[in-house]
Amino acid sequence: MDIDDYDIRLLRAVQSDSDRTVQQLADLIGLSATPTARRLKRLADAGIIRKHVALLDPEALDLQATLFITVRTSHHDAEWLTRFAEGVKRMPEVIEFYRLSGDIDYLIKLCLPDVKAYDAVYKKLIAIAPLSDVSASFAMEAIKNTTELPV
Repeated sequence: MDIDDYDIRLLRAVQSDSDRTVQQLADLIGLSATPTARRLKRLADAGIIRKHVALLDPEALDLQATLFITVRTSHHDAEWLTRFAEGVKRMPEVIEFYRLSGDIDYLIKLCLPDVKAYDAVYKKLIAIAPLSDVSASFAMEAIKNTTELPV
């Protein structure tokens, strides 16, 4: 799909605030409302715009602690991976989950009320599937935290 400068400006605008009306977006990118609405639909139909969501403030919801869990395993078969991936995906505390290359097999990002709450998550995690090593680090400060992709 060809993406031009108007599409890029539109994607940037939607990423920073998807509550804007089509007219507000049109004014921002320098087009009228109808072609802007068509572009939004085309970008959504192509899967470039996946969905619109509300970003919640973790601190306002008493989720003060962000933790990063690194996981190593000696199991790399498909059955183990499916079991582990499905189990971790069902954990509401997990907000990001990645399979990595290199020394660490998996990286999990958690959002919790406090560091003490990690113990309950740890127990759930190790009950899912056999793991070789589970290590946790907590974020002391979020220096940059964005959902905006560099378009």
